[in-house]
Amino acid sequence: MVTGSMVTGSMVTGSMFTGRTAPSPTGPMHPGNARTALLAWLHTRLHCGRHLLRIEDLDTGRIRPGMSDLIRTDLTWLGLDWDAEYSQSERLDHYAAALARLRTYPCTCTRREIQEAIQASAGAPHGSEPVYPGTCRHRTSTGSPAARRWVVPDTTICLSDGWSGETLCQHLPTEVGDFALQRGDGVYAYHLAAVVDDAEMGVTDIVRGADLLSSAPRQIALQGALGYRLPRYFHTPLMTDFGGVRLAKRSGAPSIQALRDSGLSPKRVLSDLARSLGWNVPQEVSAAELIPVYREVGSGK
Repeated sequence: MVTGSMVTGSMVTGSMFTGRTAPSPTGPMHPGNARTALLAWLHTRLHCGRHLLRIEDLDTGRIRPGMSDLIRTDLTWLGLDWDAEYSQSERLDHYAAALARLRTYPCTCTRREIQEAIQASAGAPHGSEPVYPGTCRHRTSTGSPAARRWVVPDTTICLSDGWSGETLCQHLPTEVGDFALQRGDGVYAYHLAAVVDDAEMGVTDIVRGADLLSSAPRQIALQGALGYRLPRYFHTPLMTDFGGVRLAKRSGAPSIQALRDSGLSPKRVLSDLARSLGWNVPQEVSAAELIPVYREVGSGK
């Protein structure tokens, strides 16, 4: 660890171009999910790369039966293919091995206790989200079920986003805090699992929604601590309705399945997704036909 240093996310070199789509099977795919999946696919195929489908099914309490199959059906219907498929539920030993390499400590704090500790901390919060003040860092374990928190390095992480061109910097101790890599019930956290998977699967380019931009610095920090190469990040705008509300499962957005069942053609749906980005495309267009469009106006241009 280099105290007070600045680490900048940089471009991977010497690796085969690899992208991925990483849905969580917690409900039907909605247009916002589909647009991000489309952009990730276009990004990979434009560069003649290898595209992966990774089912992120670790949070068993939120997973809904049949959703993984429905996601595969929706992607195939839209013409989005993949070269290999993985399920996170089958890779638990990989996350355990990575966790064992990191300096962590058990945390038995309840959400209420964490909020009270944050409110009592004179300097918190420093950023846009609550920062865990390290309450359990020096406590003795009680033997109760505990989360595992990573002792974040005293480092500032900067990321230059490939889509917007903007730079995001976070000082980990004051803007992120020690974050959980495994919950008290044993479920591995998204940050750890995604970092391990992207590294071991050779992912070079990550295209995902802008809602995950703030999580990138902590993932870059994990990549550095584990000795992984840093991928390129592209955080795409979130899809909203006419009122500016983000389209999401819980907001009642129509699912791709519902659009398919209504009789719409996949080419029409793809056209609508492309037009929502401001792209000038025909009323019906295939995924393959959008590759040259992405070359001209995609990647944040």
